[in-house]
Amino acid sequence: MSRVAIISDTHVPSRAAGLPEWVADELRRADHTIHAGDFDSRRAYDRIETLADDDLTCARGNMDPAGLELPSATALEIDGVTFVVTHGTGSPDSWHERVAATTRAEASADAVGVAGHTHEVVDTVVDGVRLLNPGSATAASPATRETMLVATVDDGDLEVGLLTG
Repeated sequence: MSRVAIISDTHVPSRAAGLPEWVADELRRADHTIHAGDFDSRRAYDRIETLADDDLTCARGNMDPAGLELPSATALEIDGVTFVVTHGTGSPDSWHERVAATTRAEASADAVGVAGHTHEVVDTVVDGVRLLNPGSATAASPATRETMLVATVDDGDLEVGLLTG
């Protein structure tokens, strides 16, 4: 069984001074961390990578600096569940369809798409693809509260819970 911390849109330092301590504690507790983009700085990336004990999978956000050479999308398998991590950059109106299409292109309809960008918490199914958006771990605008998801993965079974600050 694996515990997966899922965060996105930290935006440090442009919209937040730093990562909330309760989020940092969750990253330390996790077996794996997923970040769906918009670290906003090398400093934020390095801090999260350290908290994740180098067990970090992430994607490039539209606000990430050029020096962060991150993939636009990447797939990983944890205990029988495939996750596709992307940012979801583009219009919020077509976010769901775009992330579902990226998930199918990177893995399959059985994969779980993880994306950020909108700063809105999402756990839904679109065209047979489960989509997760953890919101913003730092309550970066337009979010109104700090949020993240924690997933428990066990032999192909996935349970997802929302944590708020």
